[in-house]
Order: sequence, then C-alpha cells, then structure tokens
Amino acid sequence: MHRRHMILATAAAAATFAAGTAQAQSWKKKYPELVFAVIPAENASGVTERYEPFIEYLSKELGVKVVLRIANDYAAVIEGQRSGNIHIAGYGPASYARAHITGVKVEPFATTVNADGSVGYHSVFYVRADSPYKTLDDLKGKNLGLVDPNSTSGNNVPRFALNKMKINPEKYFSKVIYTGSHENAVIAVNQKTVDVAANWFNSETDSNLTRMANKGMVKKEDFRIIFKSDLIPNSPYAYVSDLPDDLKAAIRKAFAEAPDKAKEAFAKLSDGKDRDFKAVDHKFYEPVVELVKFVDQLRKTKS
Repeated sequence: MHRRHMILATAAAAATFAAGTAQAQSWKKKYPELVFAVIPAENASGVTERYEPFIEYLSKELGVKVVLRIANDYAAVIEGQRSGNIHIAGYGPASYARAHITGVKVEPFATTVNADGSVGYHSVFYVRADSPYKTLDDLKGKNLGLVDPNSTSGNNVPRFALNKMKINPEKYFSKVIYTGSHENAVIAVNQKTVDVAANWFNSETDSNLTRMANKGMVKKEDFRIIFKSDLIPNSPYAYVSDLPDDLKAAIRKAFAEAPDKAKEAFAKLSDGKDRDFKAVDHKFYEPVVELVKFVDQLRKTKS
C-alpha cells in the first residue's frame, strides 16, 4: 500500500474507533446502571443464587453496573418494561406475548438451547404419586393449581389443552387456584391444597420438579405426570426497544459469548442443562402471541 494511502486508512480506522468509543461512552452516561428483572419461577433466594454470577458477568462485559430485580409476579416485569424501569428481562413466552399484546415496546433477542439441541419445553400436570388419579377424567370436581395468569406452562397452555378436551376449568374443577410460582404449585400438590397442578418440564432430568428435588424441597418420586403438552418455544430474554442500538448490540454479544466466556455462570442458570443461547426475534414467538389471544377470547366467552 502507498504510504499516503496507509496513513489515510490508519486515520480512518482511528476515527471509526474513536467514534465508536464516544458512542459507547454516550450510552454509558445515559445508562450508568441497567436493571435486569426475572419472573418468579422459584423462590427469591433461588433466583438470586442462580442469576448473580451471570449478572456479574454482564456488568463486566457491558462496563456498567447491572442490577438484578426479582419480580413479585409476572405482571411486574411487564409493567416495569412498560415504564422503562426494567431494561432487560427474563420472560416466559406468554408473559412476553402479553407485554407485546398490551403495547409494551420490547424486543426478544435471545433464548436458550436445551442440552439435546431442542429449543422448547412442555407444560405438564402433576398429581401426587400416591393419589388415585390417572387421567384428567379422574379429577372432575377436584382442585386445580395454576401458576399465574401470564404463565405459559402454568396457565395459557393448560387452558388451551383443556379446551381441546372440552373442559372449562372453572366449571370442571371445584376450585382453580393461582399459586404465584411454579414452586408453589408443586408445594400445593404435595400439601394436598390442590389435587393437580400445572408446571414446566424439559425432560426427566430437567424440570422445576427436579430442581426442587435437588434442593431437598420435595421428592421427585412423590409425583406423577398425567398430561404433557406439545413443545412450547423456550423463554425469551428481551430488552426495551428504545435502548441505543450499540447498547443492544453489546447486550446481544455478551449473551452470545457467555457460554464460552462465563461457563460457570451460564451453567448455573440452568443447573448445567442448557447448551447455549440462540438469537431470536418477535417472529419466533408469534405462535405464542396467537395462543394468548385465543386463551383471552376463551375466558371471555366462558366466563
């Protein structure tokens, strides 16, 4: 390369780097702290223990403080992103769909890939293993435990599945109780507060039940699955749409590199059951949006 061209190319590269650095400093000035919220799939201490190493990794990679917030319920995450107080969120598919349907400006950017390469999970119905219940036909007039109105595996998919069986939960069961979290739903079955409850399930070795069993909260063999749904798209991580593009790019990069750069922190998120992160967008969750709209209409017509 001619010396003059080399000087010009070097100058151009330096200018580009300087501009990029200035742009990064600009968003860091506006966002000196980012709030990362998680829906309450388990008790608060369990979520904190699972996410803290990953939050530390994000803080290091992004160069600003990232704060973990554990929401009281699914709606709190939705409203936090609506107000802009929550910048990044770990959603369930249906709670993301609810945010989208109600006009929250939010964009899904990543989900997890299971150990077997699949990108989905199931909704299941649990009963106690020592109960006489073998199918849902045996549970008419009994108590049903659901998780949260905005839970995918804990409400929307169960209601959709029951409708296909021509079952209206509020009329078929004696009571329909929202337990508030997946852990609470399992505990309600265990304590016989409900006779059957919905929950999430990836595989025999990866479910909310196995996590609880690993923590000594329950015994896996005390429960039996009597229904398992079709595959549901894995849960999304989403950021608010009005974040600067370079900040969004930095967040996506940090997530994509986490399985290699922060192996232990990434593994802790799923007890080592996930392979990596997969880039997604709204289109990936359009079937869930349609499902939630259907369940909304179903409840209106049957209420």
